[in-house]
Amino acid sequence: MKQVLQHLKNGKTTVEEVPIPGLKRNCALVQTAASLVSAGTERMVVEFAEKSLLAKAASRPDLVKQVIQKARREGVLTSIEAAFNKLDQPMVLGYSSAGTIVEVSEDLQGFSPGDRVACAGGGYAVHAEYAVVPRNLLVHLPDTVDFESAAFATLGAIAMQGFRLAQPQIGEFVCIIGLGLLGLLTAQIARAAGCIVFGVDISQDRVNLAQKMGFTAAKRDDCVDLVSGFTRGRGFDHVLICADTPSNDPVELAGEIARDRGTVVAVGAVGFQIPRKKYYEKELIFKVSRSYGPGRYDPQYEEKGIDYPLGYVRWTEGRNIESFIDLLSTGKVDVTPLITHRYPITEAPSAYELITGKTGQPFLGVLLTYLKKPIDQKPERKIAVAAVENPIPQKIQVGVLGAGNYAQAVFLPIMKKNANANLRGIATASGLSAKHAAEKFGFRYASSSEDEVLSDPDINAVVILTRHQVHARQVVTALKNNKAVYCEKPLALTREELQGIENEIERADCPLLTVGFNRRFALMAIKLKEFFNNRTEPMSIHYHVNAGYLPPTHWLHDPQQGGGRIIGEGCHFIDFLTYLTGSTPLSVTGTALEDVGKYRHDNVILTFKYSDGSVGTVTYLANGNKNYPKEQVEVYCGGKIGMLIDFRTLDLITETKKQTFHSRLRQDKGHAAAWVEFVNAITHGGNPPIPYEQLINTTKASFAAVEAIHSGKEIVI
Repeated sequence: MKQVLQHLKNGKTTVEEVPIPGLKRNCALVQTAASLVSAGTERMVVEFAEKSLLAKAASRPDLVKQVIQKARREGVLTSIEAAFNKLDQPMVLGYSSAGTIVEVSEDLQGFSPGDRVACAGGGYAVHAEYAVVPRNLLVHLPDTVDFESAAFATLGAIAMQGFRLAQPQIGEFVCIIGLGLLGLLTAQIARAAGCIVFGVDISQDRVNLAQKMGFTAAKRDDCVDLVSGFTRGRGFDHVLICADTPSNDPVELAGEIARDRGTVVAVGAVGFQIPRKKYYEKELIFKVSRSYGPGRYDPQYEEKGIDYPLGYVRWTEGRNIESFIDLLSTGKVDVTPLITHRYPITEAPSAYELITGKTGQPFLGVLLTYLKKPIDQKPERKIAVAAVENPIPQKIQVGVLGAGNYAQAVFLPIMKKNANANLRGIATASGLSAKHAAEKFGFRYASSSEDEVLSDPDINAVVILTRHQVHARQVVTALKNNKAVYCEKPLALTREELQGIENEIERADCPLLTVGFNRRFALMAIKLKEFFNNRTEPMSIHYHVNAGYLPPTHWLHDPQQGGGRIIGEGCHFIDFLTYLTGSTPLSVTGTALEDVGKYRHDNVILTFKYSDGSVGTVTYLANGNKNYPKEQVEVYCGGKIGMLIDFRTLDLITETKKQTFHSRLRQDKGHAAAWVEFVNAITHGGNPPIPYEQLINTTKASFAAVEAIHSGKEIVI
């Protein structure tokens, strides 16, 4: 399918062929008929992408600070590579569209193939021939609403939310500052609600259009003199700022023309320097409208389809979209006069030249249109990529599942550099990241279906880089299909999942399995372990992790999706204790700090007892900051001390000698060495890179750690 992409690295807006995205839970696959180009949000993205690297840095000092902090912890080269990788990944554009449902997931209720729908949401209602959209961001279309009008529904919901925040009454006076697309939609909504509407803009053409649509409107310089007569000397009950400007003038004007104890709502992106004198003397209420309404930015609502009870939240973002569609259906809102340009998707770059001012043409509503295709044919989710064939046939043919930020920044570059394996196919749910990764790293095809990789008879090794909730299922499927597996941590999220994997690897003919516990393969880790070789005493190990804060809505906190931070990430550090001791964890105790409404049991101290008498402690903390090392390992044993800091500095200390090893420019956490070990184990045979007993026990230990934290008891592993 064709999709519009924005490249941050070179500033180009392109239309590219990518795989049709795969279905997700509570979602529908929609064939797009029309989508609206945002002259606000999308224009800002395109203009940012077109800036030079220095200009990008100057406009986002917050991101520059993050890169500097990362460089201090992980090394300059590591940080530069990560930053450029982020810039190299194309961005999807679009958030408001309409079309026809082609497929629905098994659990999606209320929607069927053939339904006409309006679609919303950044990352969902994108400019593409097909889009996967969650349940709460879909609204049925009545026959009276055409696709082009319905494509305005998301912007209409933004206008609706701003209007509702003002809480206007019938007959009240409402001023709309900014008569662009958002402002004229808001004006029509206010009129439909029985309000008396006045419009203001700096453009005479926009004022003329508003007047043509039946509104009283004036230019900015003339409006103040007209307010008194229009409002009968009272001022406006509500002022809705729909302008798009960094200037503070709209906020100042609103304070001047609002009535005593009136309401001002910022719907558009404007300057926020509120003049105290005007707002204080009138005791004005100032509100900032947040996008489409309640539910926006809440993954429980948008991704999982969990709606808010109607009795408690009357107007969610989905119900705002539905309400706007109702206004279109009854003719109380008409978007037809607002449409100034239509472009077929193949000419989408011209639309962005228009909205960024390169053509110098005036515009308002800009639509992308799409050719109608038969909806009874099965969508094609695989595309070939012109990859360079390895001149030397290799024993290992690799397929990859997942191409997120970690995959593209860390693991796929390592795989590409290793010529001992051919990269054959890569699959991601979106299809877009698979296609980008396939072109960048040299895979022969990209797909949005994992089955393409898992069932490909030419692939004999699968790398799993997907989100945690599918790891165990994908591992078992790949092993059953006689494919060796490299699975990024964690191996499983539940004991039942882990048991399924154990059952599989007990088969005599089971292919090789390893997990991405990469730290044990790092050069400094190997030096640290060798330093304590031939020990005759148990070890005391303290692994201190300055993990950093994650917001409560982050997917890693979700037990079903990420497993929580201990199972999802803490397994790395448990494995490292096991690696250093070379023995089996027997039991664990755990203590967590109070969550105080901010954390999710991610400030914990875990203590593991090992079969050789060693004791290892993992202090995992989310309450620190990035100005301090992330990982520090201290080992005490037999008169020796080892200190490893962020896998960049290693101190080995005896009573008579201290050795220090540095890696100043780059951090090495063992990813490349782990991949080499996996490839060599398949190519030459021999034992798995990590003994199966340790893979299984580390995973069991992570489950036991969570149980210990909640129970306050020592849990036997």
